[in-house]
Amino acid sequence: MTDTTQQGWFSRLKTGLSKTSAQLTRGISDLFTKEKLDAATLDELEDLLIQADLGVAAAERVVEAVGRARHARDLDGESVRGIVAEEVARILEPAAKPFDPPESARPAVVLVVGVNGSGKTTTIGKIAESFRTAGLKIVLAAGDTFRAAAVEQLGVWAERSGAIFVSKETGADAAALVYEAWHKAKDEDADLLIVDTAGRLQNKAGLMAELEKIVRVLKKLDPEAPHDSLLVLDATTGQNALGQVEAFGKVAGVTGLVMTKLDGTARGGILVAVAEKFRLPVHFIGVGEGVDDLEPFDPKAFARALVGLPRE
Repeated sequence: MTDTTQQGWFSRLKTGLSKTSAQLTRGISDLFTKEKLDAATLDELEDLLIQADLGVAAAERVVEAVGRARHARDLDGESVRGIVAEEVARILEPAAKPFDPPESARPAVVLVVGVNGSGKTTTIGKIAESFRTAGLKIVLAAGDTFRAAAVEQLGVWAERSGAIFVSKETGADAAALVYEAWHKAKDEDADLLIVDTAGRLQNKAGLMAELEKIVRVLKKLDPEAPHDSLLVLDATTGQNALGQVEAFGKVAGVTGLVMTKLDGTARGGILVAVAEKFRLPVHFIGVGEGVDDLEPFDPKAFARALVGLPRE
């Protein structure tokens, strides 16, 4: 991205995270206007971070960093926010990995999973568009066969991105569709096969079994497939995101995460909790419904926007 583009994205990110940053800024300012920065104040800061869904482990790390800094200098609200941003960025740094399917596999198979409404189709559209721009040949498979609207929406993205589109009638067997899509991708010498799946709730055994079947079919076609398994998480689900990572991880072998709708919650810290607990790459984050609201993950920018600080 150019500097102007980066600044534009940061502005959207900061606006998107404003519910979370307003809560944190207000809370930190209230805490650190006190004359004495003692253990009780640090405990209150930890509670504030946990309320923003950063998770206990990450909150403890951040508070320890603030505690160390208080011995070296006087702290006010803004300097504490700076320390919080630095420590959050440090936690998130290992998760910042670009999405890069293997070039050796033709097609490289990307399985996209997540619950209904999380933003899977928009994510697929973003990936398809970016790789088309890079000159790759792409096949999109409409594996959410029970929702005609999902198939139609994916078809629109296929047309926009110049991708080959594979779909079947409503209610068709999703694993059979994936089988056909893989052979189509092979015949067309495509670089990338991106498979949409139904919005499975992780507690629905039948739907999870269908996802397991898709994975089995792919592995028969190519033992290394799926080469990437992306879980799209809706930030507004808060702590439920942790359970989704565990459930989908068992079935689909999740290799990377996309977190959407960070603009819809005052608990944007859930991204920190997920990254800290699972150590999975976070490839993209989103602050809206559109394809332009989804961008590659930048931990430093996210951390500063989270606490309402300007871009460095």
